[in-house]
Amino acid sequence: MTAITILGSGFSALTAARELRKRGVKDPITLISPRADLHYLPSVIWIPTHLRKGADLKIPLGHFIGKHDLTFVQASVTGIADGGRRVITDAGEHTNDHLVIATGGRFIRKLPGIEHALVPCEGIAVGEEIERRLDAMTGGTIAIGFATNPNEQGAMRGGPMFEFLFIIDTLLRRQGRREKFDIVFFNPAARPGARLGPKAVDGLLAEMAKRGIRTHLGHKMVRFEEKKVVTEGGEFAADLILFMPGLTGPAFLQNADLPLSPGGMIVADTRCRVEGRPNTWVVGDAGSFPGPDWMPKQAHQADLQAAAAATNIAAVLAGREPTAEFKPELICIVDTLDAGMLVFRNDRFNIVGPKMKIFHWLKRIFEGYYLRTFR
Repeated sequence: MTAITILGSGFSALTAARELRKRGVKDPITLISPRADLHYLPSVIWIPTHLRKGADLKIPLGHFIGKHDLTFVQASVTGIADGGRRVITDAGEHTNDHLVIATGGRFIRKLPGIEHALVPCEGIAVGEEIERRLDAMTGGTIAIGFATNPNEQGAMRGGPMFEFLFIIDTLLRRQGRREKFDIVFFNPAARPGARLGPKAVDGLLAEMAKRGIRTHLGHKMVRFEEKKVVTEGGEFAADLILFMPGLTGPAFLQNADLPLSPGGMIVADTRCRVEGRPNTWVVGDAGSFPGPDWMPKQAHQADLQAAAAATNIAAVLAGREPTAEFKPELICIVDTLDAGMLVFRNDRFNIVGPKMKIFHWLKRIFEGYYLRTFR
């Protein structure tokens, strides 16, 4: 029997396991992750509004693991050796014939004073902390921004920060205390969100202006202080700072025999094969893939990559050439709590829908679909 190992328990890892079984792969699959549950991070945006609780977004994977006949190992990966054939963890070593790396990336926490900012996509606990701080505030300045990896321009999480920006504004208005707050959006780019397309950027900036959200754009970040954001183009006071730094590869890549991009991610092709490492695959944020400059690093794109990798592994096991390529595709609903803006982009189209209530509900329906799938 061929031993298949998947690293991670997020979207791309679970999709890879499910798609392998869907394609008739009967060989043993081992899932290695520090936790045996899925944290549904896209809905962390709703925790500060009390629309969701942290516990709602933690999905135990026992049923999924049993349904797909997986062996689960609770451990943290510390290294990869022998071109991927040996995985080193804090609970021992594991060998494999095929390895799928689906661990996600890691936020770059090098900016001086970043400890004074909350990084929302670091986890559910951060969403709960934002909730606590907002509830305790009686007024002041809220600063919200993001940056990218300078060596891997697509390695960012901009979408959620636009959502936090608009959702917090909507929440304060609902609570009747928006006039007590100044909200500032900051970004090193003059036109943030360029991957969504120029029409989407125009719409986002127009929405900020409509809501009275100040902007501080086009200036490189310098540092954070306890209640201050400092950039090369000036500084401003902030009582609450939400900031999403750029992404790089997971820490264990420092102890791995794998090719890395300048941005610190695993170099792979459009079939999700790690360069020069047969039967070693990468999907999601841990990888550096060829594609258009707008290609996202988000759950939907990771799912597409996981499906391609699973198809290719199944082909190899059947003695065929792996030919499946993932499709670059961006689907994003920028939620504002009371509505949402749909953005779709592929190699042919860049569609930006108007802000509508139905898109908020579509995002919630999509959440329900995902949670049911993995429960």
